[in-house]
Amino acid sequence: MGAEVLRTLLGRVRYEVLPARSTEEKVLAHVPRDVVVTVTASPVKGLEPTLGLTERLAASGYRVVPHVPARLLRDDAHLKDIVDRLRAAGVDDVFVPAGDADPPAGAYDGALPVLRRLSELGRPFAEMGITGYPESHPLIHDDITIQAMWDKRAHATYIVSNLCFDPRVLGDWIARIRRRDVTLPVHVGVAGPVQRAKLLSMATKIGVGESTRFLTKHASWFLRFATPGGYVPERLLTRSAEALTAPSAGVAGLHLFTFNQIAETERWRRALLDRIG
Repeated sequence: MGAEVLRTLLGRVRYEVLPARSTEEKVLAHVPRDVVVTVTASPVKGLEPTLGLTERLAASGYRVVPHVPARLLRDDAHLKDIVDRLRAAGVDDVFVPAGDADPPAGAYDGALPVLRRLSELGRPFAEMGITGYPESHPLIHDDITIQAMWDKRAHATYIVSNLCFDPRVLGDWIARIRRRDVTLPVHVGVAGPVQRAKLLSMATKIGVGESTRFLTKHASWFLRFATPGGYVPERLLTRSAEALTAPSAGVAGLHLFTFNQIAETERWRRALLDRIG
Protein backbone atom coordinates (compact mmCIF):
# COMPACT_ATOMS: atom_id res chain seq x y z
CA MET A 1 0.00 0.00 0.00
CA GLY A 2 1.35 3.42 -0.91
CA ALA A 3 2.37 5.63 1.98
CA GLU A 4 -0.08 8.33 0.90
CA VAL A 5 -3.03 5.92 0.92
CA LEU A 6 -2.10 4.49 4.32
CA ARG A 7 -1.61 7.99 5.70
CA THR A 8 -5.05 8.99 4.44
CA LEU A 9 -6.73 5.98 6.03
CA LEU A 10 -4.93 6.52 9.34
CA GLY A 11 -6.07 10.12 9.27
CA ARG A 12 -9.73 9.07 8.89
CA VAL A 13 -10.14 6.79 11.87
CA ARG A 14 -12.88 6.07 14.36
CA TYR A 15 -12.01 4.54 17.74
CA GLU A 16 -14.54 2.11 19.16
CA VAL A 17 -14.51 2.04 22.98
CA LEU A 18 -16.49 0.27 25.66
CA PRO A 19 -18.19 2.38 28.36
CA ALA A 20 -16.14 1.10 31.29
CA ARG A 21 -15.28 3.06 34.43
CA SER A 22 -11.90 4.25 33.14
CA THR A 23 -12.85 4.86 29.50
CA GLU A 24 -13.49 8.60 29.77
CA GLU A 25 -10.14 9.20 31.47
CA LYS A 26 -8.31 7.17 28.80
CA VAL A 27 -9.99 8.98 25.92
CA LEU A 28 -9.29 12.42 27.39
CA ALA A 29 -5.67 11.51 28.01
CA HIS A 30 -4.83 9.88 24.70
CA VAL A 31 -7.31 10.58 21.89
CA PRO A 32 -7.03 13.78 19.81
CA ARG A 33 -10.23 15.76 19.38
CA ASP A 34 -10.23 15.18 15.62
CA VAL A 35 -10.65 11.41 16.08
CA VAL A 36 -14.25 10.21 16.13
CA VAL A 37 -15.08 8.07 19.17
CA THR A 38 -17.79 5.41 18.98
CA VAL A 39 -19.25 4.01 22.19
CA THR A 40 -20.60 0.47 22.35
CA ALA A 41 -23.67 -0.67 24.30
CA SER A 42 -23.99 -3.71 26.53
CA PRO A 43 -26.99 -6.06 26.58
CA VAL A 44 -26.18 -6.67 30.25
CA LYS A 45 -25.74 -3.07 31.44
CA GLY A 46 -28.18 -1.43 29.04
CA LEU A 47 -27.96 1.93 27.29
CA GLU A 48 -27.38 4.24 30.24
CA PRO A 49 -23.56 3.80 30.43
CA THR A 50 -23.37 4.44 26.67
CA LEU A 51 -25.51 7.56 26.83
CA GLY A 52 -23.72 8.95 29.87
CA LEU A 53 -20.26 8.51 28.38
CA THR A 54 -21.45 9.94 25.07
CA GLU A 55 -22.73 13.08 26.80
CA ARG A 56 -19.50 13.58 28.77
CA LEU A 57 -17.19 13.06 25.80
CA ALA A 58 -19.32 15.32 23.59
CA ALA A 59 -19.14 18.03 26.28
CA SER A 60 -15.34 17.65 26.17
CA GLY A 61 -15.27 18.43 22.46
CA TYR A 62 -15.29 15.01 20.82
CA ARG A 63 -17.47 13.91 17.95
CA VAL A 64 -19.12 10.88 19.53
CA VAL A 65 -21.13 8.13 17.87
CA PRO A 66 -23.18 6.08 20.35
CA HIS A 67 -24.36 2.58 19.55
CA VAL A 68 -28.16 2.33 19.84
CA PRO A 69 -28.95 -1.39 19.50
CA ALA A 70 -32.52 -2.08 18.42
CA ARG A 71 -32.97 -4.92 20.89
CA LEU A 72 -32.22 -2.63 23.86
CA LEU A 73 -35.08 -0.26 23.03
CA ARG A 74 -38.27 -0.76 25.05
CA ASP A 75 -40.68 1.10 22.74
CA ASP A 76 -41.18 4.21 20.61
CA ALA A 77 -41.24 6.45 23.65
CA HIS A 78 -37.88 5.09 24.80
CA LEU A 79 -36.41 5.73 21.34
CA LYS A 80 -37.81 9.26 21.31
CA ASP A 81 -36.31 9.97 24.75
CA ILE A 82 -32.91 8.77 23.54
CA VAL A 83 -33.14 10.91 20.41
CA ASP A 84 -33.96 14.01 22.47
CA ARG A 85 -31.15 13.30 24.91
CA LEU A 86 -28.54 12.77 22.20
CA ARG A 87 -29.62 15.82 20.22
CA ALA A 88 -29.36 17.91 23.38
CA ALA A 89 -25.76 16.67 23.72
CA GLY A 90 -24.99 17.76 20.15
CA VAL A 91 -24.76 14.25 18.73
CA ASP A 92 -25.38 14.10 14.96
CA ASP A 93 -24.35 10.49 14.24
CA VAL A 94 -25.62 7.19 15.66
CA PHE A 95 -24.77 3.57 14.91
CA VAL A 96 -27.80 1.25 14.87
CA PRO A 97 -27.06 -2.49 15.07
CA ALA A 98 -29.63 -5.12 15.94
CA GLY A 99 -27.76 -5.93 19.15
CA ASP A 100 -27.35 -9.14 21.10
CA ALA A 101 -29.99 -8.74 23.82
CA ASP A 102 -31.97 -11.99 24.04
CA PRO A 103 -34.84 -11.60 24.48
CA PRO A 104 -35.27 -8.04 23.15
CA ALA A 105 -36.26 -5.38 25.65
CA GLY A 106 -39.28 -4.46 23.55
CA ALA A 107 -40.85 -4.66 20.11
CA TYR A 108 -37.71 -3.95 18.06
CA ASP A 109 -35.89 -7.14 17.10
CA GLY A 110 -33.74 -5.69 14.31
CA ALA A 111 -32.17 -2.47 13.11
CA LEU A 112 -34.43 -1.82 10.11
CA PRO A 113 -37.59 -0.95 12.10
CA VAL A 114 -35.56 1.48 14.22
CA LEU A 115 -34.07 3.12 11.14
CA ARG A 116 -37.55 3.46 9.63
CA ARG A 117 -38.85 5.01 12.84
CA LEU A 118 -35.96 7.49 12.90
CA SER A 119 -36.84 8.47 9.34
CA GLU A 120 -40.46 8.97 10.43
CA LEU A 121 -39.17 11.23 13.21
CA GLY A 122 -37.63 13.48 10.58
CA ARG A 123 -34.14 11.93 10.46
CA PRO A 124 -32.92 13.65 13.64
CA PHE A 125 -29.31 12.61 12.98
CA ALA A 126 -27.32 13.64 9.93
CA GLU A 127 -25.51 10.28 9.90
CA MET A 128 -26.78 6.79 10.72
CA GLY A 129 -24.55 3.72 10.50
CA ILE A 130 -25.33 0.03 10.05
CA THR A 131 -23.30 -3.16 10.38
CA GLY A 132 -21.62 -5.20 7.64
CA TYR A 133 -20.23 -8.73 8.02
CA PRO A 134 -17.22 -9.58 5.82
CA GLU A 135 -16.69 -12.75 7.84
CA SER A 136 -19.96 -14.64 8.16
CA HIS A 137 -22.34 -13.82 10.98
CA PRO A 138 -22.56 -16.83 13.32
CA LEU A 139 -26.37 -16.93 13.11
CA ILE A 140 -27.32 -15.26 9.81
CA HIS A 141 -26.55 -16.38 6.25
CA ASP A 142 -24.35 -14.06 4.17
CA ASP A 143 -27.06 -13.50 1.57
CA ILE A 144 -29.42 -12.29 4.30
CA THR A 145 -26.89 -9.85 5.76
CA ILE A 146 -26.24 -8.33 2.33
CA GLN A 147 -29.98 -8.17 1.62
CA ALA A 148 -30.39 -6.40 4.97
CA MET A 149 -27.90 -3.73 3.91
CA TRP A 150 -29.89 -3.25 0.72
CA ASP A 151 -33.12 -2.88 2.72
CA LYS A 152 -31.51 -0.33 5.07
CA ARG A 153 -29.81 1.77 2.40
CA ALA A 154 -32.68 4.30 2.17
CA HIS A 155 -32.26 5.16 5.85
CA ALA A 156 -28.58 4.65 6.68
CA THR A 157 -25.69 6.79 5.46
CA TYR A 158 -22.73 4.44 5.99
CA ILE A 159 -21.66 0.88 6.87
CA VAL A 160 -19.18 -0.22 9.53
CA SER A 161 -17.72 -3.62 8.76
CA ASN A 162 -17.22 -6.09 11.56
CA LEU A 163 -13.75 -7.43 12.22
CA CYS A 164 -12.09 -9.27 9.35
CA PHE A 165 -8.59 -10.74 9.40
CA ASP A 166 -8.49 -12.11 5.85
CA PRO A 167 -7.64 -9.64 3.05
CA ARG A 168 -9.21 -11.90 0.41
CA VAL A 169 -12.47 -12.22 2.33
CA LEU A 170 -12.57 -8.47 2.91
CA GLY A 171 -12.01 -7.73 -0.77
CA ASP A 172 -14.61 -10.26 -1.90
CA TRP A 173 -17.18 -8.83 0.51
CA ILE A 174 -16.67 -5.23 -0.63
CA ALA A 175 -16.94 -6.30 -4.27
CA ARG A 176 -20.07 -8.34 -3.52
CA ILE A 177 -22.00 -5.56 -1.81
CA ARG A 178 -21.09 -3.18 -4.63
CA ARG A 179 -22.39 -5.68 -7.20
CA ARG A 180 -25.68 -5.60 -5.28
CA ASP A 181 -25.72 -1.80 -5.72
CA VAL A 182 -25.18 -1.12 -2.03
CA THR A 183 -23.35 2.19 -2.48
CA LEU A 184 -23.07 3.40 1.13
CA PRO A 185 -19.51 4.34 2.15
CA VAL A 186 -17.75 1.71 4.26
CA HIS A 187 -15.67 2.25 7.39
CA VAL A 188 -13.49 -0.86 7.46
CA GLY A 189 -13.35 -2.54 10.86
CA VAL A 190 -9.78 -3.31 11.94
CA ALA A 191 -8.49 -4.49 15.30
CA GLY A 192 -5.83 -2.29 16.80
CA PRO A 193 -2.53 -3.66 18.17
CA VAL A 194 -4.28 -5.79 20.77
CA GLN A 195 -2.42 -7.68 23.49
CA ARG A 196 -4.13 -10.97 24.28
CA ALA A 197 -3.66 -10.71 28.06
CA LYS A 198 -5.25 -7.26 28.14
CA LEU A 199 -8.06 -8.38 25.84
CA LEU A 200 -8.84 -11.28 28.18
CA SER A 201 -8.74 -8.93 31.17
CA MET A 202 -11.11 -6.51 29.44
CA ALA A 203 -13.50 -9.33 28.56
CA THR A 204 -13.70 -10.57 32.13
CA LYS A 205 -14.55 -7.06 33.36
CA ILE A 206 -17.59 -6.75 31.08
CA GLY A 207 -19.71 -8.96 33.31
CA VAL A 208 -19.95 -12.70 33.90
CA GLY A 209 -22.78 -13.44 31.47
CA GLU A 210 -21.55 -11.13 28.75
CA SER A 211 -17.94 -12.25 29.13
CA THR A 212 -18.94 -15.82 28.45
CA ARG A 213 -20.85 -14.71 25.37
CA PHE A 214 -17.93 -12.54 24.21
CA LEU A 215 -15.32 -15.28 24.64
CA THR A 216 -17.51 -17.92 23.02
CA LYS A 217 -18.49 -15.77 20.06
CA HIS A 218 -14.96 -14.51 19.40
CA ALA A 219 -12.72 -17.45 20.35
CA SER A 220 -10.99 -17.29 16.95
CA TRP A 221 -9.91 -13.70 17.68
CA PHE A 222 -7.86 -14.87 20.66
CA LEU A 223 -6.10 -17.47 18.55
CA ARG A 224 -5.12 -14.81 16.02
CA PHE A 225 -3.92 -12.38 18.67
CA ALA A 226 -2.07 -15.07 20.67
CA THR A 227 -0.13 -16.64 17.79
CA PRO A 228 3.37 -15.13 17.50
CA GLY A 229 3.25 -12.90 14.45
CA GLY A 230 -0.36 -13.94 13.92
CA TYR A 231 -1.87 -10.47 13.72
CA VAL A 232 -0.24 -7.16 12.85
CA PRO A 233 -2.65 -4.35 11.87
CA GLU A 234 -0.41 -2.76 9.25
CA ARG A 235 0.17 -6.13 7.57
CA LEU A 236 -3.57 -6.59 7.19
CA LEU A 237 -3.85 -3.07 5.73
CA THR A 238 -1.00 -3.68 3.32
CA ARG A 239 -2.42 -6.97 2.10
CA SER A 240 -5.87 -5.37 1.74
CA ALA A 241 -4.52 -2.45 -0.28
CA GLU A 242 -6.22 -3.33 -3.54
CA ALA A 243 -9.61 -3.88 -1.89
CA LEU A 244 -9.39 -0.66 0.12
CA THR A 245 -8.17 1.61 -2.65
CA ALA A 246 -10.12 0.45 -5.71
CA PRO A 247 -12.21 3.35 -7.07
CA SER A 248 -15.35 1.24 -6.71
CA ALA A 249 -14.64 0.24 -3.10
CA GLY A 250 -16.05 3.36 -1.48
CA VAL A 251 -13.93 3.03 1.67
CA ALA A 252 -14.40 6.10 3.86
CA GLY A 253 -11.81 5.24 6.51
CA LEU A 254 -10.90 2.84 9.28
CA HIS A 255 -12.99 1.83 12.27
CA LEU A 256 -10.45 0.73 14.88
CA PHE A 257 -11.65 -1.69 17.53
CA THR A 258 -9.55 -0.66 20.55
CA PHE A 259 -10.96 -3.17 23.08
CA ASN A 260 -10.28 -0.25 25.46
CA GLN A 261 -6.55 -0.42 24.77
CA ILE A 262 -6.90 3.22 23.87
CA ALA A 263 -3.41 4.54 24.67
CA GLU A 264 -1.81 1.59 22.86
CA THR A 265 -3.97 2.12 19.78
CA GLU A 266 -3.18 5.81 19.51
CA ARG A 267 0.54 5.20 20.08
CA TRP A 268 0.51 2.61 17.29
CA ARG A 269 -1.31 4.97 14.92
CA ARG A 270 1.06 7.86 15.66
CA ALA A 271 4.16 5.68 15.33
CA LEU A 272 2.95 4.34 11.99
CA LEU A 273 2.19 7.85 10.73
CA ASP A 274 5.67 8.97 11.79
CA ARG A 275 7.24 5.95 10.11
CA ILE A 276 5.60 6.67 6.76
CA GLY A 277 6.56 10.32 6.91
